[in-house]
Amino acid sequence: NNYCLLVKFQQRERHANVPQKHKEDEKNLGVWLISQRHRKKKGELDISLVERLEDIGVIWDILKEQWENNYRLLVKFQQREGHANVP
Repeated sequence: NNYCLLVKFQQRERHANVPQKHKEDEKNLGVWLISQRHRKKKGELDISLVERLEDIGVIWDILKEQWENNYRLLVKFQQREGHANVP
């Protein structure tokens, strides 16, 4: 099933952020994961599947995660350089 394919992807790639167009064993794994994210957002995803997906590192809000990562990088830059005016 798709969950098992996601686990396989995560073990190989060391993350569970599957690109939208990625196929695993001829299945559209990226599209499936996007569908799971939408279902969770609507409250339609069973809590046990939510927990299983979180256990392998699925990030529900990609944009928020990217923002947080970039903010942490900015803080490190500011601490090192004494300002936040990144060239």
